[in-house]
Parts: sequence; structure tokens; C-alpha cells
Amino acid sequence: MMRLRATHARLALSALGLAVLTGCASVSLDQNITRVNDEAGSFTEGQLALALTQEERDQRAQVARNLLAQPLGQKEAVQLALVNSPSLQALLAQGWAESAGAAQAGRIANPVFSFERMTAGPELELARALSFGLLDLLTLPSRYGVANRLIEQSQLRLTSDVVDQVTLVRQAWVRAVVAQQSFKYAKQVYASAEAGAELAKRMQAAGNFNRITRAREQAFYADAATRLSTAQHQVTSSREELVRLLGLDEGQAQALKLPERLPDLPRQPLDPQAIGSQATRARLDIRLAQSAMDAAAKAQGLNSVTSFTDIELTGRRNTTFDNAEGTRSTARGWEIALRLPIFDWGGMQRASMNARTLAAANQLEATVRSAGSSLRESYSAYRTAYDVARHYRDEVVPLRKVISEENQLLYNGMLISTFELLADARDQVSAVVAAMDAQQQFWLADAALQASVIGRPTSTRLSATSSAPTGGDAGH
Repeated sequence: MMRLRATHARLALSALGLAVLTGCASVSLDQNITRVNDEAGSFTEGQLALALTQEERDQRAQVARNLLAQPLGQKEAVQLALVNSPSLQALLAQGWAESAGAAQAGRIANPVFSFERMTAGPELELARALSFGLLDLLTLPSRYGVANRLIEQSQLRLTSDVVDQVTLVRQAWVRAVVAQQSFKYAKQVYASAEAGAELAKRMQAAGNFNRITRAREQAFYADAATRLSTAQHQVTSSREELVRLLGLDEGQAQALKLPERLPDLPRQPLDPQAIGSQATRARLDIRLAQSAMDAAAKAQGLNSVTSFTDIELTGRRNTTFDNAEGTRSTARGWEIALRLPIFDWGGMQRASMNARTLAAANQLEATVRSAGSSLRESYSAYRTAYDVARHYRDEVVPLRKVISEENQLLYNGMLISTFELLADARDQVSAVVAAMDAQQQFWLADAALQASVIGRPTSTRLSATSSAPTGGDAGH
């Protein structure tokens, strides 16, 4: 009975040891993607997934066809990238690989079994040994903690990369729509400039225009031709940038249709207080820096032990057969192998870990300090772009329209010359072009602000919008 109990006790201890050894850090693809969809829901809307089977890829292709069947809005462009872009799929697979590699750091090495057969005359000796790293087992809790923090880092990096990719898609969509809109307007301006240049040529021939007046109209026509060529290339360039980010093939690229113009400005800009309150430690950049510091600190504690030595425990069972005597004997035992720190005391390893921990701590502090600043800059760019675009929409363009209508009436009453009417048309072109540029900058700043709020600041530099000329000296 006592022997049976001892056997049960050994089995229980073995099961417990197996549970300890197998209870290591682990991660799955679903965990990675679910976390990205939860933390960046405003970017992915829960639609991010990695296609693993042909059936899943076929389903995604059908979704892409449905999205491409109609003009692609900004929201639909993001959806298309999520289901169609090979780059995003590669990003997810790479994130999965990094998480799995991080989890591996928390596992101990497999034990080594060795078998030896030796003969000496009539004697046969069979030796069996099972070895495993004793230090690995003793430091398993620390290794588990390091692995969990490395997994945390890899998942946060994946979320950050997905946010960056979606932001690029949003901004590329804005540029592609504006380029298309600008090209359409450039064709209208070119046709008008061509007619004006031809009129100026005929009026000079009739003696109604002098040489400089005709040259002015000819220069405007030449400039319009240059603008048209540039706008045509910009359509191709911005469209192809969007095609690459959406991951479209040749057939899909041909089917891509964009809206004729950007959406209207929102009625009210975002509240700065609501935006500022989000500059907390929930931001991705701060959490990633915090996780990096925690991992470095954990690894430093583990390295303080493992840099000195390494210990290996081996259990042995040797069986000797004496064929001459017809006897058999078995020897059992264990041995410990200890790496002696004679030539290397691990000082450089510990110094390296100390430096990494210090760097991670300072990086966290720098990230925390710059978080609020980058958010304020992004909001300033957003609000400035909104105010400028609204000013063009509500003030500049309506005023230019009124001036144009009044000049047309004056021209019909023969109170101003043809040249003054043409000069006013040039001024109106400048106002419309500046208004489209202001609207583009607002939607680019809007995408940048959304990325900055979640903790992925992007460039928010605003280009100078040319103001519409007054046309006050048109008749001189």
C-alpha cells in the first residue's frame, strides 16, 4: 500500500512538473487581430482579418468587387484596403510571427536524452541520461514575465503599423480625389484661356489690343497649358499611389472610380478640450514605450543571474551486463554541470542590459513629454486648415463670384473693356484653385489628427495657400 501511494505521489509530482513546464507564454493569430480591432476600432471598424484559406480569399475578393462597383468614398477605401491589400495581410502575418517569437522567449529548452552502449570484453554497459537546464527552470517565472512583455510590444507595434497604413490610405484618397477634381477644372481653365488667347490675337489684329495686352493673355494660355499637363500627371500619380495602398490588381485598378469632389466641410470643428483629454497613457506610443521599458527591466533582472553561469542537471541510469558471469547490475545517479565564470564574468552583458533599460526609461519619458505637444500641433493644423477652408468657402469664393457677375454686367453695358473681363476671369481661377487646395489640406489634417489622437503622430505641415489676387490693376 505504501509503495502504491509513493507511486501515485511520483505521478502527481510528474504531472505538476509537466504543467509547470508547459504553462508558458503563448499567443494566437486571433488574439493579435482581435486586439488590433479592439484598440484601433475607429480605423478598422472590426474588419481586420488574415485570410488563411482559399475560401476566405474568395470571400474577400467578392467584397472588393462590391466596393469597386460604385464610387469609392474614404470610408469605403479603408474597407477595401482591409480586405484586399496584400501589404496589410503581410503586416498581420509578420505580427503573428513576431508575437510567436516573443512567446518562445518564455519557454525553456527541451530536455536532452542520451543513450550510450559500451563493451569491454564480456561486459556490456548501457548508459542512459536525461539532461535539462536547471537554471532555465529556476528562472522560468522571470522568463515568462519577459515573454509576456515582448508579446505586448509586438501586439502594440502591429496595432501602430495598421493605424499608419490606414492613415496613408485616407490621405492618399484625399489627394487622388482632389487631383481628379483639379484636373477637371484645369481643362475648363485651359479651354477658356485658349479662347481668350485667340480673342486677344484677333483684337490685336483689329487694332483694339496692344502688344502687351495680347502677350498677357497668351502668357495666361501658356500657363494654363502647363497647369493642365501637371494636373494630368498628378491624377495618374495620386491615383496609382492609392492603387498601391489598396493593393489593387490591374483589373481592380481599371474598375476604381472616385467621387467627383471631396466631402463638404463638417459644420463644426472638433472640440479642443475633447481632443486634449485623449493625450493620456492610453495612447499607443506611450504604451509601447512603457512596455519596452518594462521588458528591458525584466530582462535586466534575468540577465543579472544568467550572465554569471549556467547550470545543467542530468539524471543517469547505467546498466552493466557481465556475459561471463551471467550477472547484471544497475547504477543510478545524477550530476550537475556548472559553467565556471573564469574568463567571462558577464560584466559586459550586464552593462549592456543596464544601458538598454536606461535608454528605454528615457525613451518613455521623451514619448510622454512629446505626446501632448504633437497632439496640440496636429489640432492646430486641423483647426487652421478648417478655418482657412471655411473662409474660402464662405467668403473668398462667393465674393469672387459676385465680382465676376458685376463685371459681366459692366462689360455688357460697355463700361469695362474685354481685357478687364479676362483679367477678372484669371483672378477667379486663382481663387477656385486656392479653395480646392484649402479643402484638401483640411481633410489631410483631419486624417493626421485622428492618427495623432490614438498615438501615431504624422506630419501636419500646412503648405501656404495662395491668396486670390484682387485684380485692382487689371486695367493698367
